[in-house]
Order: sequence, then structure tokens, then C-alpha cells
Amino acid sequence: MPLIQLAAAWLVLIVLFLGDWRDMAWQWWDSSTYNHILLIPPILVWLALQRANETAQLVPRAWWPGLLVTGGAVFLWVLGEFSGLNLARQLAVVVMLQGAALALLGPRVAAAQLFPLGYMLTLVPFGDELIPFLQTITAKLTMVLLALSQIPATVDGVFITTRFGYFEVAEACSGVKFLIAMIAYGALVSNVCFASWGRRAGFMALSLVVPVLANGVRAWGTIFIARSRGIAFAASFDHIFYGWVFFAVVMGLVMAAGWRFFDREVDAPLVDGAAIEASPLLARLERMALPVPMVLGGLAALALAGLAWSAAASRIAAPMPDYIALPDVPGWHLDDSAAKAEWHPLHSGADHRLVARYADGKGHTVDLSFALYAAQGDGKEAGGFGEGALPLGSRWAWEEPGPAFADAKSDVIQAPGPVHRLAVTWLRTGDLLTGSNTRLKLANMEDRLLLRPRATMALILSAEAGTGTGEGAPPPEAAIRSFLAATGPIVPWMDRMARVR
Repeated sequence: MPLIQLAAAWLVLIVLFLGDWRDMAWQWWDSSTYNHILLIPPILVWLALQRANETAQLVPRAWWPGLLVTGGAVFLWVLGEFSGLNLARQLAVVVMLQGAALALLGPRVAAAQLFPLGYMLTLVPFGDELIPFLQTITAKLTMVLLALSQIPATVDGVFITTRFGYFEVAEACSGVKFLIAMIAYGALVSNVCFASWGRRAGFMALSLVVPVLANGVRAWGTIFIARSRGIAFAASFDHIFYGWVFFAVVMGLVMAAGWRFFDREVDAPLVDGAAIEASPLLARLERMALPVPMVLGGLAALALAGLAWSAAASRIAAPMPDYIALPDVPGWHLDDSAAKAEWHPLHSGADHRLVARYADGKGHTVDLSFALYAAQGDGKEAGGFGEGALPLGSRWAWEEPGPAFADAKSDVIQAPGPVHRLAVTWLRTGDLLTGSNTRLKLANMEDRLLLRPRATMALILSAEAGTGTGEGAPPPEAAIRSFLAATGPIVPWMDRMARVR
């Protein structure tokens, strides 16, 4: 009966938050980074069945602290919904299932099934946040290996130039796919094949480090082959051999390295049922019981309260002007010259947007992109992934961090050519001016939690390297700083564009 109750509770929670489960399932199916998660549900069933005999000896108890876990997950989902952060919502719906299991089965059963319950977190598709870091690491490792193999090359952020070709460590080549899969695989092997916590930690460290190093070897190998066989052959070889064979071999080598250290007998139980039954700590925790109907009602009430809160906040929006306009900038004029490489920042869901190019007649040219939002949410995220200066799927790629600007995010991006561009982004809501998407999301969360309508603004100032007239055109940083000196303080200038003041 407790298992039937848990299955019913899980079904209701999945139906109530079906949109998030549908989005997760689509990522598992459609994104090669997360295809491995399709294997996780059957692995979870297998892990639970491995512990079935020991678990069957325990008596389930409805347990009210499990409602606290579920309540925390619902609150996290609300925050994710308010900020448009998919990762927070998707993590929350998985933790809701874990909380329901705690609430309906109690601490002893949860202790017996601790690893399968914890392993449910691998259902959450995460890792995109690591891509820029992994691109940079891969580029640096590649340069070290090129130097060792005596192949002259220069690196510009994530772009590597040799005498026989120009290469980019693209997002797809960052190695994030293999790293995320190896984290899930390493955790599984560590639990099933090792009993010592020291050996488990060692194998997990191996599962984290080896994929990163192997991806550097992969990038170097592609360039090494391109030197003798050409870039086209190297690219096709990379997709076929490295995509299908290389990382399987690496995974096998990791397993071979850990094999001799496996210290769990094949037929050894994965949990100690007698120790769980005799545990005084679990006995004390088990006293915090609650009737099953009250736990089921509590789970339903928490989920419905979160959905109601989200629905109320989604109707909150700041008043918008009928139009917004570009203010005059002393000493600067609108310029209709074309960029060396087209650049179109993305501001999905903005209620108003301005795009312009300014020049000052002294060789400085600056591109401006400004967006005004009545509210932030799904499809309307000023600082969301793939938004702003570097749109997802564009010909532009991140190169390296740019020079520091106060309260802003600075990036150097690159298009084929190569063409270099400095892009400086400011995000604003209420009294907050920042370049941090995290800080913006926290402020947006606070506004929606308090049902407080506030507009959000995004301003991007950008300049191409070498753009301008005459010999020795000024660098992008000088152009942007000159423009900012003419606009005056950035906050009132943004307000004038948004017609707030």
C-alpha cells in the first residue's frame, strides 16, 4: 500500500508539473549532451530492485519532515518560474519526487534506498553553464600538446591559428557531453563497485579529470590530422572516430584503471538492513510520524500553493510607454556604415527595442542595442542563455573576457575572418545595475515573490576591432569609453531611453 500511495503521489506531481517534465524529456531525446539520461530511469529501477530484499524487511512510516523537503522543492520551483531559470524548475520537480518518497516511506526505507533516491538527480539536464570554462581549458590543453608536437600555433581565446588552418574550440567541442555522462557513470560505478569511501572518491576524481584531458587530446588530434590530410578530412574523422570510438575507449580505460581497486564482492548486499533496523538515530527520526492522509493532503496542498503563487505573479507587469527613443549623445551622430561582420544581439520577448550605430567623427564607432521588458519570465529573459550579445546559433563565438567596465559584463567575441568585437552588457531593474545575470535573476525573483511590478532593461554597447577611419583606428575599448564619457552616468541615460524619467 505505501508503494501504491507513492506511485499515486508521483503521478499527481508529474501531471501538475507536466510542462517541466516534458521539457526535460525533450532535452534527453533531442540534445546529444543529455542522451545518456534516457538510460537513467531503467538504471533507477535496477538500483531499487538490487536493494529490494533488504528494503522489504523494513516497515514504512509516513514522515512529516519529508513535507519540508517537498515544500522546499516547490519554493525552488516558484523561484525558477519567476526567474525563467529552467535548471531550477527541473531540479525542483525531481526533488519533489524525492520529498514525496521521504514523506510516505519514512527515514528507514529512505536509508535503504538512499543511493537510488539521490541518483534521481542525474535526471536533471545540467552542464551548459560549464561550456565556456571547458572551451577555454580545451584550447589551453591543445596549445600545450601542439607545442610538444612542434606544430607552431597561436591562440586567441578559443580560436587556434596554424599555418595550415584556422580552428575553433566550439561549444560542441567543449567536451561537456562526455563530462556530464562520465559524472553519472562514475557515480554509478563508485556505488556499485566500491565499498571504501576513499576509493569511491578516487574513482569520481578520475571520472572528472580524464574526460577533460581526453577532450584536449581530441582537439589536438583533429589539428594534427588536418596538417597532413586537410581540414575537411579531419572534421569528418573527428565526427566519426572521436564521436563514436574515442570516448568509448577512454571510458574503457577509466574502468580498467579502477578495476583492480574494486573492493565490493559481486554478491555482497548494497545495504545493511540489520544496521538500518537497529539504528537509534533512525528510530528517533521515525517518531516524527504523521497519518498518511495528512501527508498526502500536505503534498497536494504544497504543489497547488506553488502553482497558485506562480499564476498570481505571472499577471504582474510594469507599465510600458507607448514608444522609446534614442537620446542625443553630445559629439556623436547616428551612422549608417556597415559592420565588417553582421552582428544582431538577441532580446527575445522585449516589449521595446532600439538598435543604432553611432560615430563621433574621430574614428570611434559604437553599436548600441537596448531592450525594455515589462516583466521577466519564460521567453522573456534579458540575461538568459543565448540572449544578448552572443545569440545562440549565430556565427559569433565567445573568445575571452573583455576589459572591465563598472557594473557590466564585458566579452570579446569573434566571427569568421576573423573579426573581433568587444561587447559590454548592462542589466537593470529597480535600483540594480549589473552585468551579472545571476544578480538580475535574484532581483527579478524578489519582485515576483512580492508581486511587485518592475521593468527590466538591457543595454549593450559594442565596437569592432579595427572599425573606424584612417590608419590606426582606435581599439574597441577606447571607442566605448569615449561614448560613455559623452552619455554621462549610465543609469539616467538608460532611463531617458526607456522614457522612465
